[in-house]
Amino acid sequence: MAVTPARTALYDRHVELRAKFAEFGGWEMPLQYEGVVNEHTAVREGVGLFDVSHLGKLSVRGPGARDFVDSCLTNALDKIEPGQAQYTLCCDETGGVVDDLIVYLRSDDELLLVPNAANSSELARRLTEAVPKGVEVRDDHRRYAILALQGPDCDGVLSSLWIPAGHSYMTFVDAEYNDIPITVCRTGYTGERGYELLVPWDDAGTVWDALLAGGEPRGIQACGLGARDTLRTEMGYPLHGQDLSMDISPLQGRSGWAVGWSKPTFWGRDALLAEKEAGPQRRLRGIRATGRGIPRPGMTVSANDTEVGQVTSGTFSPTLRQGIGLALLSSSISEGDEVSVDIRGRSETFEVVRPPFVKTSPS
Repeated sequence: MAVTPARTALYDRHVELRAKFAEFGGWEMPLQYEGVVNEHTAVREGVGLFDVSHLGKLSVRGPGARDFVDSCLTNALDKIEPGQAQYTLCCDETGGVVDDLIVYLRSDDELLLVPNAANSSELARRLTEAVPKGVEVRDDHRRYAILALQGPDCDGVLSSLWIPAGHSYMTFVDAEYNDIPITVCRTGYTGERGYELLVPWDDAGTVWDALLAGGEPRGIQACGLGARDTLRTEMGYPLHGQDLSMDISPLQGRSGWAVGWSKPTFWGRDALLAEKEAGPQRRLRGIRATGRGIPRPGMTVSANDTEVGQVTSGTFSPTLRQGIGLALLSSSISEGDEVSVDIRGRSETFEVVRPPFVKTSPS
């Protein structure tokens, strides 16, 4: 029996804007409104607004909550202070990536975790099974909506609504809009300057409408997950399930920087230290077309007529007007090498490069 996808609090707004929908992580989400290229360009050059309320929200509270989360996830929470956020990973004992997520540190006794939609329940299960007495793990998935305002003009949109803007990257502040509590996070998944706003689920429509109205003089566009994917691919940001997974470790997926290697404990530590010592046999690399080829996930990559890996993410870059992608390649392949991608039986040449593929000014 098919499971009906969940819908966010903004579903009716998306219908009114004539969005095209697709299932993503168990949720029926807008894929595009006015077209992926137009929405992508709006974010790179102006401002765009995304509904990303499908992302999970897990609250961890109680004495020692920070130490507990730090003992489970890869990154070192002693690197940040209350009011800051951190990218981190949840691994299993083999070093595989259960999920990548953002942790928002409110205090030593209160944290908010924002995992990917499809993995939220699994992360909650693992944390709940390990949680010490006195610490609570609560699923707040439908307590908060998340709106992502992204692009060079985003500060102006927030300021027009008297919502705080201008704080440092990976920090957050609490505010209000017309008595609606909002947490304004300087985070995003596009590479542009941007914010992600946590708002009460039932108030999401009011804030969404206000942001679109406030951004109208700046040409704001509602954006779907299609543009979100092309934007993140241009930056070389990994997508869990493709570029990171239970079969693709942080070291293989270019996310070893998010591992606190000197920490005494975290899930998957022994396996990851062993892999680091031996050196990963494959690594995630950027590939850029030298011709007209557009790579797609699952396509075979070869060098000198020998298979050396597979494309994990691939798309047409609206900014560069050429095919780009991420590929999990043999460690024998280096930046600057040329490889071939089998695109429906046709061999296309790509250069191996270091992401990001485009330059942005997110500061």
